[in-house]
Amino acid sequence: MWVDCGGGATIGTTGSEDGTIIADEEHTEGGRITLERDGRTAPFSITCGVYGMMAHTTFHSTLGEAEAQYEAMKAEIGRLLENWDDIDELQWLEEFVNRFW
Repeated sequence: MWVDCGGGATIGTTGSEDGTIIADEEHTEGGRITLERDGRTAPFSITCGVYGMMAHTTFHSTLGEAEAQYEAMKAEIGRLLENWDDIDELQWLEEFVNRFW
């Protein structure tokens, strides 16, 4: 299940890409996804990860594009975390990175 990271306390703070965090959620099974605006590399960035497995960042030109990718990435990470025993994690990781780059 996804919940606001820190109860929403991170919204408006500076994220890992030096942008302003506009969405930040953590999965109760061990993942996080953060959307930033006006970072050092692009107008919008998404940083996500599965604890102990991977961290991945993508860059976007528009808010609409970033929000769509954020939701798609969040769904895919949630699918992994909620079905860990039934998923080949290396295959999942390769497919995730190839889909979201």
